[in-house]
Amino acid sequence: MTRVLVVEDDPQLVRALVINMQARGYGVDAAPDGATALRLAAARRPDVVVLDLGLPDMDGTDVIKALRGWTRVPILVLSARRASDEKVAALDAGADDYITKPFSMDELLARLRASVRRTEAVALAPETVVVTTDGFSVDLAAKKATRGGHDIRLTPTEWHLLEILVCNPGRLITQRQLLQEVWGVSYSNKTNYLRVYMAQLRRKLEADPSHPRYLITEPGMGYRFEA
Repeated sequence: MTRVLVVEDDPQLVRALVINMQARGYGVDAAPDGATALRLAAARRPDVVVLDLGLPDMDGTDVIKALRGWTRVPILVLSARRASDEKVAALDAGADDYITKPFSMDELLARLRASVRRTEAVALAPETVVVTTDGFSVDLAAKKATRGGHDIRLTPTEWHLLEILVCNPGRLITQRQLLQEVWGVSYSNKTNYLRVYMAQLRRKLEADPSHPRYLITEPGMGYRFEA
């Protein structure tokens, strides 16, 4: 059974989420604040976290950062905050998706299913565990990248992007595909997100970020990884 941790201080919304998720076969734990959420996450090891940012004891972004200190569990933010800088802050902290309130229950459940599918797909050991180039290597099983013998610190979002590209060597992955896979369907037109994160990846992995050898842009279409 897939277990979901719902972190939300609105009891009516929690009740609606629990009923809808349990009806679809999910096991659900609920936490009304950040401290309880962190304790439950450590004790119950959920498969997905659905998190409100406006919690009574701490900001949800701090909960994300605390979770990312020890787990890569998918985190779906569910928040009334609509400002782009707040969304980017949550995603940069390690959230995998961001849904604004009011929301469609069907959309939330679809995002939840997509997060579970991505986790299951990564859990299946790929035929190629380590992808090696002349400039860097990517260990898909250990979820880490190294360059010049040193580990490269990547954010969860940077890792997700890199993982998709290196698992499809030589294949053009469209901007829409990457945006939907990494940020969710509502971000399919946010091409500026891709530009920012791809630039960060190149700075960390390419010898000459302004003339990338491995992380290639196909103008107006998408990106490609060349081994």
